[in-house]
Amino acid sequence: MTRRLRSALLALPLITAGLLGAATPASAAPAPLTCGGKGINPAAKVHYGAEIVINAPLSTVWDVQTRLEAWPTWQRTVSTMKRLDPGPLRPGSRFRWTTPAPPTPTTPATTLVITSTVHQVKPRQCLRWSGPAVGEGLRIDEGIHVWTFTPVAGGVRVRTEESWTGAQVEADPAMALRYLAPGLDLWLTDLKTAAESRPCGHR
Repeated sequence: MTRRLRSALLALPLITAGLLGAATPASAAPAPLTCGGKGINPAAKVHYGAEIVINAPLSTVWDVQTRLEAWPTWQRTVSTMKRLDPGPLRPGSRFRWTTPAPPTPTTPATTLVITSTVHQVKPRQCLRWSGPAVGEGLRIDEGIHVWTFTPVAGGVRVRTEESWTGAQVEADPAMALRYLAPGLDLWLTDLKTAAESRPCGHR
């Protein structure tokens, strides 16, 4: 079993450590995250938020997160990534990525193919995208993912929220959350590691 697959069995990031000792659940935040006034689906039965402080310049954190083609080099559960259009991220940008999904009591192990569309982006401030995730015997009709990046003393506070909708995940929201929550926590932890390991001044 590969290291990537072993990691995937522990976390499923989509559209990704309180459990790992680095990220903090954002449930105590005073307001939902938004980018350009838009957030996750407020009616979704499955949603989760978390945050982390990264001790790196804002420009570095933003660059690591938005250089999509490099995701597989630092995200332990992203297998492949392909931009579907050239240029910087902007509303309408699309990208397709894959992640192994572990088996559940009702679905087999599979590879999820996620096609995401960017809806809002404010450079070095926030991102919002959405899209379906489809695998053999498993489908998430829509995942909506929001990120914010705020300078703080010593670094950047990164917050993220994600919602899932679809018949399968809504049939058992508690089980779906067991995969969504550690996935987002792991994403934040990997982002922190990648950004803090960059040489000072590297962009």
